[in-house]
Amino acid sequence: MTGVLRWPVRLASLLAALAVWQVLTAANVRLWVRFDRFPGPLDVAREFGRQLEHGQFYQDVAQSLVRILTGFALAAVLGVVLGVATARSRWAEDLLGPLFEVARPIPAIALVPVAILLFPANEQGIVFITFVAAFFPVLVSTRHAVKALPVVWEDAVRTLGASRARVLLRVVLPGVLPGVFGGLSIGMGVAWICVISAEMISGDFGVGYRTWQAYTIVDYPGVLVGMATIGLLGWLTSASVELAGRRLTRWLPREERR
Repeated sequence: MTGVLRWPVRLASLLAALAVWQVLTAANVRLWVRFDRFPGPLDVAREFGRQLEHGQFYQDVAQSLVRILTGFALAAVLGVVLGVATARSRWAEDLLGPLFEVARPIPAIALVPVAILLFPANEQGIVFITFVAAFFPVLVSTRHAVKALPVVWEDAVRTLGASRARVLLRVVLPGVLPGVFGGLSIGMGVAWICVISAEMISGDFGVGYRTWQAYTIVDYPGVLVGMATIGLLGWLTSASVELAGRRLTRWLPREERR
C-alpha cells in the first residue's frame, strides 16, 4: 500500500472507532461493560474545548513535557555511554553490570518512596523516576547493539592504523545507531507511563496530576481528556524519536532500516 493511501485508511480506522464509541454510549449499552455511565466522544470533545480556553491546561502540558524531556535526555546520554562502556570493557562490565542487573527488574514507579526520601522537591523525584524508566531500555539495547557488531568491521579499521578512539567514533557509534534508537523509542513509551503515574502519586501539576484530580471529583469527561492528552503527547514524542532515528540512519539500506 502506497504512502498516499495509508493515511486515509488510518484516519478511517480512528473515525470508525469514535463512531462505535458514540453509538454505544448514546444507546446506553450494558453488556459485559457499562457504557450507560461512560461519557461519549462528544462529551469529551466539549470538555476538551473548554479546557483549551484556560491556561491551566497548557501549564500542565508544559510541566509534563519538561519532566519527560529532562529525564529522557539524561537517560539517553547515560544509557548510550554506559551501554557502550559495559559492552566494550570487561572492567566496566564487572564493576557496573551486577548493579544494573539487580536494579533493572525493579519497576521505576516502585521507586517513588525512594525518590521522596532522596530528593527535597517532588519535581526532582519525578524527573528521577522518568530517568530510571527510560535508562534501562536504552542501556540494554545499546549494549546488545555493540556486541552484535561484526568483529571484521573493527579489525579492518585497525589494520589501517586507526586508534581506539577513532574506531569508537567511526565504527562503533554509527554501527549501533539502529539499536540505540530502538531502545530510545521503547524508553520514551515507558518514561511516559512512569511520569504520569508519578504525577498522579506525588505531583502538584502536570497532565497525570490533573487527570487524577478529575477522577477524584467524578469528572469522567475530564479523565478522558487527560487520557487523550497523554496519548497525543506520547505519540508526538515517540514519533519525533523515530523521525530522528530515520534521519540519522539514512546511510543504511532501506530494508535494514526497517
